Amino acid sequence: MSLIEIRKRSLNVETIYHEGGPVAAVPLKLAAACAVVRNPYAGHYEPDLLPFMAQLRSLGTLLATELVELLGRDKVEVYSKAAIVGVNGELEHAAVWHEAGGWAMREVLGEPKAMVPAAKAVAATGYRLMVPLHYIHASYVRSHYNSMEVGIQDAPRPNEILFALVMGTGGRIHERLGGLTKDKVSVHDGQR
Repeated sequence: MSLIEIRKRSLNVETIYHEGGPVAAVPLKLAAACAVVRNPYAGHYEPDLLPFMAQLRSLGTLLATELVELLGRDKVEVYSKAAIVGVNGELEHAAVWHEAGGWAMREVLGEPKAMVPAAKAVAATGYRLMVPLHYIHASYVRSHYNSMEVGIQDAPRPNEILFALVMGTGGRIHERLGGLTKDKVSVHDGQR
């Protein structure tokens, strides 16, 4: 029996041309794929969340594939994941997405090394969450630190969870603060 019951999905794309400076030759695209699912553990404590986490891998693959098809696998440079749990759930119900969503993005993108950042919350319907982004091959590439807002106006309802994956095609449009740049990544351990 499946623990995953999707009520709705959304796909949000931002195309950024400039941030007050010159118009970029290639605009930055950020995209968030979201799914709102029934929380099978809303209203009660469940000691074993591993079956839910395992089944969520298929949802992660669905959302990650959608983003890669939209942006182009070879163009994705930043990523992240997020979950918003309705008020009848608990924060640990969002934490199942760390493995399921992160694993799916790594699989679809060809095993990038950097950790997948995340944000999670237990919140009321309509809550919006800022999700941190960074470079997929090394966590300390300062030019690629960014964020994107995720949320859906009628979700999550009290017995639901909103799961999101976010990807983008590059760093900030007018980045100019120095630090490690993507062309200087050399250790290949996901850090530097």
